[in-house]
Amino acid sequence: MQLAKQEALDTIGKLPDDADMDEIMYRLYVLDKIRKGQEAVQQGQTATGEELKREIDSW
Repeated sequence: MQLAKQEALDTIGKLPDDADMDEIMYRLYVLDKIRKGQEAVQQGQTATGEELKREIDSW
């Protein structure tokens, strides 16, 4: 997995030149959430479909 700084730079580099700070921050936020989700999967910190269904049903 790439280092966080390099991933951020790659993501920013793919944005159009007229991207504003809100767009940059949003893309970095999404990148962070994806990265954390991938780490959770690798560490087995996920819920089963049945667990999610029970949680949703409790709402």
